[in-house]
Amino acid sequence: MSATPHDLHALTLRHPEIASLMAGREIGWLNPERVATAKALASPALQASGVEAHDIEDADARLMRFAPWIAEAFPETAAASGRIESPLVAAPGLQQALSGIASTASPLSATESPLPGRLMIKCDNALPISGSIKARGGIHEVLKHAERLAIDAGLLHQEDDYRAFQRDEIRDLLAGQQVVVGSTGNLGLSIGIMSARLGFRVTVHMSADAKQWKKDLLRARGAEVVEHSGDYGKAVAAGRQEAQQPNAHFIDDESSRDLFVGYATAASRLAEQLSAQGIPVDARHPLCVYLPCGVGGGPGGVAYGLKQVFGDAVHCFFAEPVNSPCMLLGMLTGEHDGIAVEDIGLDNRTCADGLAVGRASAFVGRVMAPLLSGIHTVRDEHLLELLALAYDSEGLMLEPSALAGVPGIHHVLRNDAPEWHAWRAANGLDDGEVQANTTHVVWATGGSMVPEAIWQADYQRGKALLSQVSTSRRE
Repeated sequence: MSATPHDLHALTLRHPEIASLMAGREIGWLNPERVATAKALASPALQASGVEAHDIEDADARLMRFAPWIAEAFPETAAASGRIESPLVAAPGLQQALSGIASTASPLSATESPLPGRLMIKCDNALPISGSIKARGGIHEVLKHAERLAIDAGLLHQEDDYRAFQRDEIRDLLAGQQVVVGSTGNLGLSIGIMSARLGFRVTVHMSADAKQWKKDLLRARGAEVVEHSGDYGKAVAAGRQEAQQPNAHFIDDESSRDLFVGYATAASRLAEQLSAQGIPVDARHPLCVYLPCGVGGGPGGVAYGLKQVFGDAVHCFFAEPVNSPCMLLGMLTGEHDGIAVEDIGLDNRTCADGLAVGRASAFVGRVMAPLLSGIHTVRDEHLLELLALAYDSEGLMLEPSALAGVPGIHHVLRNDAPEWHAWRAANGLDDGEVQANTTHVVWATGGSMVPEAIWQADYQRGKALLSQVSTSRRE
């Protein structure tokens, strides 16, 4: 159900933030429904979600069962024995560069004091196979579907060596099955590449904002790509319709529990990496995590897993483009998928193609309601400026959407709105020692598979924008 003009007027009166969203202004929103983690995990919304902690453990175990096959099917994973994981790296150069910029009214306006704490990048841009966070959830659901089919056919047992998926009888079985997905790009890559490698027939319905290179790569890997002139929602609807035929499995980024728990496995992996680097996480050493958000499945799954692992010591924030703030709009109004960004006059067009979603997942929005700390929005030009800044300071080659979380550290530490001061006080982050002990993790969701020429074009645009900012400061 879309909001009518009358509904929108009433919503704007109740939620003044909508006026800022309509104007395309960058904002930082704190979630008033967030509660203590123990209470949240016992809430009706979480209980009704059908997702439990053991589901995450099952997903991690499944990925480990497939690891021997993955190591042979995708040689780039052999060094990690088929484990699909990305590095967690310190980013002191970027932190220093960010100390001279702010993210409230003008994200790249000059400030003075250095940013306290530790800034780190979770490099899901470097995940093997499909080069983005979608490798976590997307690959997990494809593997679970393949496992279920093989077990039901009597061709596999969980105790077997999963290199059995190289056998002709299993590949023949999967060749008679179809996997279907709708995507703006990165989910399609993960689903398409893994499905085709297993032997499935796979169809990826892609929205108008999907990058051409992603379509070309999918076709080269054996997937059928169906292009649509409409947005993400149209692509998903077409995929759902096609999957009504026999022997077809539709992967639904809006409501799939299997995707969600695949993403959630990232939390225990992050915990291992923080521990290995001697970084504690507790009330006096908080963890703030900033996650780019499209329809919500990826960041929602990661945030859910993080709250399971770290409880109240972790604060999770989503990040969205100013033209596509679907999760913020849905959670702010409580309408979730009952309202779209187009209903408030936004065009859902952004250089962050993976985040170009007009209507959020209601499943994720309801699960996140008691868990998520907040959401901030960012303009396209600032994504490009940050893309250039990340490369110049750390050598990180990221796609625009992967930079969306970066301004979150400024909101947490420097947003001057009264509600942010109150939030810091309530969570101990107004204490200088706690701020110095805080670890800030920006989730870099994609970028390693972007063709060099396309990345260079974005980089040069970002450099030019930074140069304009520098010139205006001198003047």
